[in-house]
Amino acid sequence: MMKRLFAAVVILGFLAAVPSRAEVRVWPLPEGETPNPNWKVSIGGTDVQPLNARTADPPFQKYDYGGDYGIVSVDTDEAITVTVRPDTQVESLTIRPASLGLEAVKTDDGAFTIAIDPARVTIPCQMSIETDGRKHPLLVFVNPLQTEIPAADENTIVFGPGSHFPEGGHLTLSSNQTLYLAAGAVVHATVELKGENIRIFGRGVLDCSDWEWTKCPGGLVVAIRESKNVSISGIIIRGAASWTVVPTNSDDVTIENIKICGGRVQNDDGINPCNSRRVTIRRCFIRTDDDCIAIKGMNEEYGNCEDITVEHVVFWCDRARIVLMGHESRAPYMRRVTFRDCDIIHSQNRNFLLEPGENMRMENLLFENLRFEANPKFELTDSDNRQIDFNNLRFDVDTADKETWLFVGRPAVNRYMKTQVPGYIRDVTIRDITVTGPVGYYGILFSGADEEHTTEGVLIENVVLFGEKQGSDSPRIHLQQFLTGGEVR
Repeated sequence: MMKRLFAAVVILGFLAAVPSRAEVRVWPLPEGETPNPNWKVSIGGTDVQPLNARTADPPFQKYDYGGDYGIVSVDTDEAITVTVRPDTQVESLTIRPASLGLEAVKTDDGAFTIAIDPARVTIPCQMSIETDGRKHPLLVFVNPLQTEIPAADENTIVFGPGSHFPEGGHLTLSSNQTLYLAAGAVVHATVELKGENIRIFGRGVLDCSDWEWTKCPGGLVVAIRESKNVSISGIIIRGAASWTVVPTNSDDVTIENIKICGGRVQNDDGINPCNSRRVTIRRCFIRTDDDCIAIKGMNEEYGNCEDITVEHVVFWCDRARIVLMGHESRAPYMRRVTFRDCDIIHSQNRNFLLEPGENMRMENLLFENLRFEANPKFELTDSDNRQIDFNNLRFDVDTADKETWLFVGRPAVNRYMKTQVPGYIRDVTIRDITVTGPVGYYGILFSGADEEHTTEGVLIENVVLFGEKQGSDSPRIHLQQFLTGGEVR
């Protein structure tokens, strides 16, 4: 009863705050939020205070991820002009991803204007505006107008504009329930979902930056446990203290237009489908210290990882991998996984790491139309993070001077595995890949592990590194031992 009453009170305040028939909507920060000090922003002539996000909290301050960064969110169905002024004088700004085709035009007074037209740029879109790589960037999230505003009832929890601190810092959702975070809401909580037909949506912020590393309530930010027909869309998740969005033994999960703003602690993986099936991740922004997406089979009793599609996502990883597949995986199969039409704007280490173990069969993988923006000046240079770790399986490739890899795929054994045997890789297609920016290594390596645990059927097609199409004789492509059916074209 208290939850129902609380939701009803909140919705009344929200309805009073929503502009009617607006075509461009921005919201003020709630009381208690300190705005990011590095940027002044206006959208359509309205001043906007950026939300602040931290990086490298103690004990991780030894890493330099560029410091705090700003976040601005706007809803629009018409062309808008975003005017930004960084706190340092610069002659130009970089807008990532470059595929958006947006330009920052400097004005006479030192500000910059960015014209965003929905007729030319697909909305939602997410961008990083930068003066100096990862140093204090501004993230701008442009959303379509939200027309659905739910009323609070026994199955709908609504948080209106303002700062909210739910009791115990934890919310639970069961079958047929909805959690709505209105624009201008910052909710300091984690969420657990278990059941069918569950939804989280809105334009508000789910915030975990109050908790120290791994100490948030429930252990995960958004835990989807043994559920079906789950939808999460529109929200911002700030400052994860552990893994962020985790579907476990769940089916038919759609994650769309969420913005994960991490980098505060290690183990803040963005989205980790574990033993789950028919998971779609679409038009999201993911910044993390740890893996942006890790597909895992944590428990053999929960079944396979199958039919996972990731498309139109902007990735930013400060330390680990963009995508990790296979660690801690005791599922029989990890198969029918697709990544397409994505932008990787900051990365280092191994961007896509495929390491099946424990006799798991990893098969039917497609990676196509992926755009990598190399910016090694701003990436980590610590030797422990630059080199490929082959665990206890050795391969004939010198990694000492090869800082960043596009793909590494091989059955492996590592410390996360219960059964210390490799797995298998079958039928991988890597197609239409580009890397632009300052020249780095960005190699591709595939192999098997031994005569039994092999890799079969790897097609590498139209990979263009720094303007040069790669062929079978490229020094950046390694198809090695215990691999059959490898082809480069």
